[in-house]
Amino acid sequence: MKILNQIFQKVIGDSFYKHHANQNIDKKIILTFFISIFSLVAIFYLNSIQKTLDFIHSLGFENITNCVIQKTKNTTDFQLLDLSYWALCSFFFYFIAPFVVIRFIWKEPLSAYGFSLNEATKGMKYYVLFLLFMLPLVWMVSYTNQFQNSYPFYKLQYPNASLNHFIIWQCFYFLQFLGLEFFFRGFMIHALKIRFGFYAIFIMMIPYCMIHFGKPWPETIGAIFAGIILGSMSLKSNSIWFGVLLHYSVAISMDIFSLMHQ
Repeated sequence: MKILNQIFQKVIGDSFYKHHANQNIDKKIILTFFISIFSLVAIFYLNSIQKTLDFIHSLGFENITNCVIQKTKNTTDFQLLDLSYWALCSFFFYFIAPFVVIRFIWKEPLSAYGFSLNEATKGMKYYVLFLLFMLPLVWMVSYTNQFQNSYPFYKLQYPNASLNHFIIWQCFYFLQFLGLEFFFRGFMIHALKIRFGFYAIFIMMIPYCMIHFGKPWPETIGAIFAGIILGSMSLKSNSIWFGVLLHYSVAISMDIFSLMHQ
């Protein structure tokens, strides 16, 4: 860490470094940023079976990729398999990677990062009001072609798709939201709040908005305000649980409204 201090001091200049960094590198903040960046990059480049196989193949493991390709050819519902893989990949990098850092490097409890049930009911009325506010908006947007082309992720009109598989997919979908809320509203906010205070919400909001790029623009704009509200509630209650339920409730309503129109 002393070497890292010296590098930063040389790169950004002595006067600026002494004034703004006080010659101290906060190891926890640096690790939080690196884990956050690594997780987001990994999810972007490994978020499908094909992308992961391409990556493994580029490393020279052709036998592994060929074996997996043969196995997937025997799958009757590849759509479910690929979506479930995306959800598990997201959960791993959103939840498992920060979990390892929190428990085994920082040696802290998950309850300190929003995984507490003790104060989960704080601000419940605000979550209910926010849900009641969001549902009419989602209903109005659900009439657009862009929305109906995007949702639900699991398309019932695809070959071998079924309602039972749709329900299975929703279980994986929920797991993805649990990981996502823990990553943004748990890990990032509560790791950064000691150094940045309330501003940790706005630091978290930037990558959270960016992961919505490519989705319908009202959803991307809505993610900015949702990030601020959910982040504020997590900071207030030290719990992500109502954020998880709210986020998933909105998501499943998007799927249901889209199916109703289709």
